[in-house]
Amino acid sequence: MSDERQKAFPVSWDQFHRDARALAWRLSGFGPYEGLVCITRGGLVPAAIVARELGLRLIETVSIASYHDYKNQGETLVLKPIAQSVLDAAGEGGKGLLVIDDLVDTGSTARLVRAMLPKAHFATVYAKPLGRDVIDTFITEVSQDTWIYFPWDMGLSFQPPIRDGVA
Repeated sequence: MSDERQKAFPVSWDQFHRDARALAWRLSGFGPYEGLVCITRGGLVPAAIVARELGLRLIETVSIASYHDYKNQGETLVLKPIAQSVLDAAGEGGKGLLVIDDLVDTGSTARLVRAMLPKAHFATVYAKPLGRDVIDTFITEVSQDTWIYFPWDMGLSFQPPIRDGVA
């Protein structure tokens, strides 16, 4: 995502919490789930909210790195795989597992995890068009040229008006 003309979509903590709870509410109709797999790092916050709302206690992480400089996607790397004990508890192909991430962008991370857990239910808070086909449930879609600024990546500062050419 190196295009300088990207649209900015800043998300506050309050908005993110509301959106993650909305995701949990939507997911509640698809269960039951045996456990949750969180794609780190972005999926940590929504996974905590969804796990609380759905009463899930079996929580695992899979660590995938695709953004290496906060601007451009690079090679997708598995830094930590899913524990075998969680895979065994879930059933064939991850059936019964819920996979959570903050965002699906191009879908490269989700496709990698989907190959590990083909029967799991994949959910993200936000989705972009290139990755939508990989996930089962999401709350808000944004255009592919939109950069989402998550609350954990931001501090409070002055924002110039859009008319000044700063997105």
